[in-house]
Amino acid sequence: MYIEERDYRIKPGLVPQFVRTYEEHGLALQKQYLGKFLGYFISEIGELNHVVALWSYDSLDERDRARSQMLADERWQAYLSKVIDLIDTQQTRILKPVSFSPIG
Repeated sequence: MYIEERDYRIKPGLVPQFVRTYEEHGLALQKQYLGKFLGYFISEIGELNHVVALWSYDSLDERDRARSQMLADERWQAYLSKVIDLIDTQQTRILKPVSFSPIG
């Protein structure tokens, strides 16, 4: 199993708009294409204006296939056009749980 962590730094003051737009236009599409949805979070303490999404996949090949199919969907491209100007930066990490992790 692999966990994908996608960390978006959103422009100040725009986190509520980003989250609302994702909930209304992006989440259902991602659930249609991607692996298991683990959660969606905002930062409250420390570095603010972050939104973090977590997805799990059985393999990196599954992740690549799913993301390629989603990126080819014109509805996903339309969603991206709604949020691209809200995002300052993005980081993506692939995490692999160790043997004693409760997730994995």
